Amino acid sequence: MTFLTIFTLSVFVGFEVVSKVSSVLHTPLMSGANAIHGVILVGAIIVTGHAHSGLAVTIGLLAVVLATVNMVGGFVVTDRMLEMFGRNRPGRRDAGPGDRV
Repeated sequence: MTFLTIFTLSVFVGFEVVSKVSSVLHTPLMSGANAIHGVILVGAIIVTGHAHSGLAVTIGLLAVVLATVNMVGGFVVTDRMLEMFGRNRPGRRDAGPGDRV
């Protein structure tokens, strides 16, 4: 019951913290989150490597897959956000004075 209470409170605190972040800080926040997801992925791989039962290996592999998807998705979102604010990047042309936006 204690773990359920801690989990529930952490969900509410996490939601409040993330919802209050200004849009300027989203890219650095995502970069930090990607680093944390990398650590989580390494931890999931280590724990799965030390598993002895079939159920533990299955749950560990699921954790590795989900952590990988989460980390790759974070990098994709970060890259898209950086493209929105970048200038003169390959494949992108800024609007000139005679161009219509």
